[in-house]
Amino acid sequence: MNRHIDRRTFLSTTGVALAGASLLRGNHPALGAADEGKGAPHAEILGWRLGCQAWTFHDMSLYDAMDNTAKLGLHYLEGYPGQKLISSKPNDTFGPKLSASLRSDVKKRLADKGLKLVNFGVGPADRAAFDFGKDMGLETLVSEPPFDAFDQLDKLCEEYQINVALHDHPRPSRYWSPDIVLKACKDHSKRIGACCDTGHWMRSDIKPLDALKQLEGRIISFHFKDLNKFGESAHDVPWGTGQADIKALLAEVKRQKIKPVFSIEYEYNYGHSMPELVQCVEYFDKTAAELSDS
Repeated sequence: MNRHIDRRTFLSTTGVALAGASLLRGNHPALGAADEGKGAPHAEILGWRLGCQAWTFHDMSLYDAMDNTAKLGLHYLEGYPGQKLISSKPNDTFGPKLSASLRSDVKKRLADKGLKLVNFGVGPADRAAFDFGKDMGLETLVSEPPFDAFDQLDKLCEEYQINVALHDHPRPSRYWSPDIVLKACKDHSKRIGACCDTGHWMRSDIKPLDALKQLEGRIISFHFKDLNKFGESAHDVPWGTGQADIKALLAEVKRQKIKPVFSIEYEYNYGHSMPELVQCVEYFDKTAAELSDS
């Protein structure tokens, strides 16, 4: 099975609520100094927040994902439903059904690591998810809700002051095309918009830069990726070395004067990707520095 479709196939066959639980394979090998990063201080000047989607570490626990995100020098994390908290307790998985005491443990762990849990998904955007989001201090639920749910989402977004970002898995998933996202959002709350998965656009043969321009005014967050090529068989590569044109994408984000959360979602070389993630962070911050001076 191609690695880039693992998540999509898994979610469609087992349900979002269990995502990741059966894929976990134990602890990441020991990480050396080469796997450490310095974060993205120049990006912060532009108001951009760079973090990790915990799916990048779905072969580990949530606490391992926190450790590695902090090790990269980053301060933001996007969780996903079904990741076990610690490797020794596979039944304690992250999501709305997590007990109050374990939620407190997660919050303490985040604080100890200097991390903020900003987003959560891809998962449901129902009242239970919003309740969970409020308790965890989330800004955004990343979701692929039914098309008939948007009137209710308007009310929930306003009530909880939490965004819903529509995520694009590759076609033929529900929101694979920017056209579909825009049609779904039309005449609805400005808290509803796009979670721009640049890699999945490429797998659907959509140029990410064109999609960003099309979605102007509705961009909330990113699952940021650079792939080696367009098409279904593409895979992640360190940012700036693939075909996404990362520099042009970041220039477009600056032009639109938006300050989204960029979640690294690296879906390749699982268990051994930290050196590549360091490269991604370094390229992102280097490009942000160049854009800050322009």
